Amino acid sequence: MSTNVQIIFPMCAMFLLVLVVLGKMFLGRVTAVRSGAVKLSFYRTLQGQEPEQSIQAVRHFANLFEAPILFYVACILGLILPVQSIVFVILAWLYVLARAVHAFIHLGKNDVIKRMRAYGFGWLVLVGMWLMITEKAIHIATLT
Repeated sequence: MSTNVQIIFPMCAMFLLVLVVLGKMFLGRVTAVRSGAVKLSFYRTLQGQEPEQSIQAVRHFANLFEAPILFYVACILGLILPVQSIVFVILAWLYVLARAVHAFIHLGKNDVIKRMRAYGFGWLVLVGMWLMITEKAIHIATLT
């Protein structure tokens, strides 16, 4: 299997992580309503205060549609150019791992320092992916 196709698997894993966090968010909201911590009507307009644990999951879910978008774009550009490198695929897997660790920390004990380290590591990996894309784009541009 070419390294170009292998980049799809970390993208699928990232999508799976989004689904897991979505499930955690949904279960947190159901639990909050059932326990009486929040009324069901709260979710009509989101006016009032949601329990902290539920807010964490909501914020984390939203976060998965911020920086990770750059991951998906990098992977797609890696397919298009193509960046056929096992290093690129390894970086993609490291990004997914960093985001999974970040989610585990954020939705668990929420140790801010550990969470920041996982988040920062993910950004370093993402920068590495973008540097490889840039290098490939420059190489292609100089051939034409």
